[in-house]
Amino acid sequence: MTTTRPARTDLRELPGDAGLPLIHQSWDFVSGRLTTSRARFDKHGPVSSMRALGKNWVSALGPDAVGEVLTNRNRVFDSGPGWGFLIGPFFRRGLMLLDGAEHHSHRRIMQEAFTARRLAGYLEPMNRTITESLAGWPEAGMLAFYPSIKQLTLDVATNTFMGAKTGVDADRLNTAFVDAVRAANAFVRFPVPGLRWSRGLHGRTTLEQYLTPRIAAKRAGDGTDLFGALCHAQVEDESFTDADIVNHMIFLLMAAHDTSTITLTSMAYYLATNPEWQDRCRDESLALGTDTVAYDDLDKLVALDLVMKEALRLVVPVPGVIRRASADTELLGYHVPAGTFVAANLWGVHHFEEWWPDPERFDPGRFADDRREDKVHRHAFMPFGNGVHKCIGMYFGGMEIKATMHQLLRRYRLSVPDGYEMPLDWSSLPRPRDGLPVILHRL
Repeated sequence: MTTTRPARTDLRELPGDAGLPLIHQSWDFVSGRLTTSRARFDKHGPVSSMRALGKNWVSALGPDAVGEVLTNRNRVFDSGPGWGFLIGPFFRRGLMLLDGAEHHSHRRIMQEAFTARRLAGYLEPMNRTITESLAGWPEAGMLAFYPSIKQLTLDVATNTFMGAKTGVDADRLNTAFVDAVRAANAFVRFPVPGLRWSRGLHGRTTLEQYLTPRIAAKRAGDGTDLFGALCHAQVEDESFTDADIVNHMIFLLMAAHDTSTITLTSMAYYLATNPEWQDRCRDESLALGTDTVAYDDLDKLVALDLVMKEALRLVVPVPGVIRRASADTELLGYHVPAGTFVAANLWGVHHFEEWWPDPERFDPGRFADDRREDKVHRHAFMPFGNGVHKCIGMYFGGMEIKATMHQLLRRYRLSVPDGYEMPLDWSSLPRPRDGLPVILHRL
C-alpha cells in the first residue's frame, strides 16, 4: 500500500555527484567502499543522489535519514522492489521482499514459528548441534575461525530449522548460500557462466531442489523444528503454500546462519583482543555450572550480551538496507522522485562520532545501564533494522549466539597473533579476508 502526501513546492534538490564516467559510483557500491566511509556524509550531508548499477539512487546516511526510511511512516519506501533488484532472483518472495498487506499476512503466520515457546523448544537441538560441532574442533592451536564457525551455524540452522543433518550435502548447501548472497553485488547482472550472477542462480536452484522434496513429510509429521512449524503454521484460515515455505526457508536459512556467523566471528575477534572482557564472559558462563545454557539462563549472561551488542555495532551483519520510492516523496526536506532506489546505510548509523563517542573503539560498557550510549538517538542502534521489516529472527539469533559462545568460552581461551587486526571484506556481507586466524587454548 502506498500513501502520499500533498505535493510540496519548498523541497530542496538533492546534492550529489556524477562519479566516474560510464560506471558512475557502481564500483564503490559493489566493493563496499560506499558502505564503510563517511566521506559522502561529509561532502553532501545525510541525503544525496548518486548513480550505480544503471539506476538512480539516494544515499541515506546518519540516524535521522536512515530512521525515516526504515520507519516509513508514509509507506512510500518499499522493501520488495528495493531488495528485489539486488537479490530478488535468489531470495524471491522471502519475507524481506514483501510489502503491505501481503507482508503483514506472511509475517503474522511466520511469527508462530518464533514465539517464546517455540524458541525454548529450538534450544535443545541447537545446544546438541553446537556440542557436536565443537567436538570436531582441534584441542589447541591455530584455527581459521570464520569458515569453522560458518559450518557450525549452517549445521545449527539445518538441524534446528529442519530437524535433519546436512551430512554430505553440507558443502554443497554452504556454497549455494554463499553464491546467492554474493550475487547481490554482481557487477555484471545477467547470467554469464562462471560469474557471480550465474553462480547465484545456480545456488537458488540447488536450495530449491534440496527443500521441495522434503515438504510432504514435514506436513505429515509433527516435528518441532522450524520447517515443520512453517508447514503447520496457521492464523485463522491463512497458511503457507508449498512455494511459500520454500521461499521463506531459503531466506531464513540464509539469514540465520550468515548473520550469526558474522556476529560470532566479530565477537571472537574482539574477545581475543580484549582478554579482560573474555574473562568476564567466561566467568558468567562458568557460574551457570552447566555445559549448555538453558533458555531461562540466557538473560544471566549480561557481559556476553554487552559484547554481542558492541560487536553488532562495530560489524553490523547487514550494513545497508535497500528500499525503492513508490511515489514522489521527500526525505529530510529533499525531493525523492518515484522509482528512485534508496540505500540506507546502517554502518554509518553505528560509526559516526556525532552519536557515538570514540566510535571505532571496542567498548561494550557503552551499552550498560549506567551509560546507554545507544539511547543518544532513537535510531542510533539498528543492527536488526527497524519498522515493519525489523528482523523477525532477532531473538533466535541472539539465543544461538549466546548458546554458542557459552560452550566456546567454557572450552577454550581465544587469542590472535601479536599485532593482528582483522581485515574485513565489505563487498557483500562483512567477512574476514583471511578467515580470522584464532589461536585456541584448551581449558
